[in-house]
Amino acid sequence: MISTSDFRTGLTIELDGLVYTIVDFQHVKPGKGAAFVRSKLKNVKNGAVTERTFRAGEKVARAMMERRPMQFLYSVGDEYYFMDNESFEQMTISKEQLGNDVRYLKENMGLAVLLYQEQVMGTELPHAVELKVTDTEPGIKGDTASGGSKPATLETGLVVQVPFFINTDDVLRIDTRTGEYIERV
Repeated sequence: MISTSDFRTGLTIELDGLVYTIVDFQHVKPGKGAAFVRSKLKNVKNGAVTERTFRAGEKVARAMMERRPMQFLYSVGDEYYFMDNESFEQMTISKEQLGNDVRYLKENMGLAVLLYQEQVMGTELPHAVELKVTDTEPGIKGDTASGGSKPATLETGLVVQVPFFINTDDVLRIDTRTGEYIERV
């Protein structure tokens, strides 16, 4: 059990039988009345964000998430296969469990799989991935990096806005947290 005074961004807690990650929190001490903690919590299972207010000093159960380093091997239909880097055991995770993370998965990519009581809760991707452009309008001489943007389809099916000078077969670095173009590699 932890107190609300121990809240930190990224901490995982258990409430009402569900596991949440603390996205944001704020300690509030009004002029009149008791202090409280206003927080934004993200459901680890489905990604829904909810707001909740706790009394100052209230105790909540801490959820101990295990981060297991794994490698993405391949996918067949809606099943994605991962290999544990230590025991070399393979694990299957459904597309539904992975959510939007499937847009960044590339074969032989390293990542962390989040487990809670031996159940898969999701993945923790690297902050940036390198993906190849499979389709975009051709660049025109004179286009600059500050001149605007155009859509580009990447090898995983992800569509991002990129500068005009990006062409098909270019390799781009994409931020997995925001889904935005960072740079051409």
